[in-house]
Amino acid sequence: MNNYIKELVSKKTNQYPHQKQFLQTLEEVVESIGSYLDSIPNPEKYYPVLDSLLEPERVISFKVRWLDDQGQVRINRGWRVQFNGARGPYKGGLRFDPSVNEDILKFLGFEQTFKNALTGVALGGGKGGSDINPKELSRAELERFTLAFMIELKRYIGDKIDIPAGDIGVGAEQIGLMYGAYRKLGGEFSGVLTGKGLDFGGLDGRTQATGFGVVYILEAMLSHRQDSLEGKKVVISGSGNVSTHAAQKAVEKGAMVLTLSDRKGYIFKEPGFTLADIELIKAGKVARKPLSEINSKIEDSVYQEGKPWSIKADIALPCATQNEVDGADAKVLVENAISYVVEGANMPLTPEAIELINNGSIGYIPGKAANAGGVAMSGVEMNQNSQFIPYKFDEVDSQLQSIMQNIHELCVKYGAKDGVVDYAYGANVAGFVKVAESMLAQGL
Repeated sequence: MNNYIKELVSKKTNQYPHQKQFLQTLEEVVESIGSYLDSIPNPEKYYPVLDSLLEPERVISFKVRWLDDQGQVRINRGWRVQFNGARGPYKGGLRFDPSVNEDILKFLGFEQTFKNALTGVALGGGKGGSDINPKELSRAELERFTLAFMIELKRYIGDKIDIPAGDIGVGAEQIGLMYGAYRKLGGEFSGVLTGKGLDFGGLDGRTQATGFGVVYILEAMLSHRQDSLEGKKVVISGSGNVSTHAAQKAVEKGAMVLTLSDRKGYIFKEPGFTLADIELIKAGKVARKPLSEINSKIEDSVYQEGKPWSIKADIALPCATQNEVDGADAKVLVENAISYVVEGANMPLTPEAIELINNGSIGYIPGKAANAGGVAMSGVEMNQNSQFIPYKFDEVDSQLQSIMQNIHELCVKYGAKDGVVDYAYGANVAGFVKVAESMLAQGL
């Protein structure tokens, strides 16, 4: 690795010894950057921006004080990490989950910076959220918490400053309440949040975009390898927005989707889910039901505890959460002769898993490339909001396919060597070059 990069990694490790997930993604990305800098003439031109690029522009932390249904005051933490704004306003989701902390949000904001750059849309990178568990709240509590959260967040966001979206624990219901709170507090109707309902500025196709985009870039990789999705067996983790829409599009393309999962287990259907099965799972999750209960409505299926990676398949799409596929899981996938692994979630593979999977023979696409469809279409939603003219679904889906194809081409441009494409390297370098050149052009 480039010596300057080594010094930066050591510096950040000493600065943030307890932020393991942030350091994990930082090391994964800068390893690619170091190799790239060693391969080009005059790499020194990038040195002035590297130290800045590895540090968020600001980390905003605030207290969220709200009343529960018993009239008791509850305190939660809220954050917004505005990581890099060189390419446009900060853009990234809000996550409501007990696991949320500064470490996770810095990790996600760093990844988001490169992901947004890969889309070609003029967006910077950010991430935020709270350590609340929305599943434990009544509707009235959710409204009170959301208003309290937005009272604190509002001063840091705006349609040309920072445009949040949804993430884990923040779906259509939470976005609607947040947008209502923002409008009450600010008195304006703007595109300050994306993922809104279709009746108040939302984009027809935004909900499906991340999951559909995973399948579109998978198709591009398959085509590059003279292969196709038709008849392939697919295992998918998760049962939220990304997972179910990836499953839907894969089935529509002729694949056999064998699994969907939640935190306790997974549904396995050997003949493969039908589109009707997937709709039942979507409806069940909206109603906050566990898969163990939903399974009874799916014919010829079984519910099993644990992770779905032991099920033999051609393709694995981890779409649940970060670090869900560890070294042991990856070893099982390799032993089962998996052919393709595409990350639908943000960095769902641990470093050990990536080392086992990204071996040249398995087609592997990281989340910063495969997961980018949602934020790309958020950019389209922002454009729609500025014009007050709704786009049609087919138009949106066509743009999504084009953007995912372009991301694939960028990965090939920077990652192809000796007839093999290292998509992780290609995505990291392509994203870095776009952000670094923007930073250089604007001066230090």
